[in-house]
Amino acid sequence: MTKKDIVRSIAERLGLTQLQTKEIVQKTFDAIVETIVEEKRIELRNFGVFEVKRRAARKARNPKTGEKVFVKEKFVVTFKPGKIMEERVAKLTDKSK
Repeated sequence: MTKKDIVRSIAERLGLTQLQTKEIVQKTFDAIVETIVEEKRIELRNFGVFEVKRRAARKARNPKTGEKVFVKEKFVVTFKPGKIMEERVAKLTDKSK
């Protein structure tokens, strides 16, 4: 599913235009990113928690050449799903079989 699909689905459910809905969805995403950057964490109840974590510098190996390389410290965003999401995902069955 893409952002366009999400916009279309919400617009149909709420009776809004896709343009109005796209703006709302984008503003929501922008607010989430801004909060993560400023506060390093955002908790969306019944959905999950996005959090900034530091990955320490480390030595790694280039899989193609086998050469040792140094990977600098960096910050990454992690996501921990909320209880409701975890429960619903746990109930999934493989529909492709």
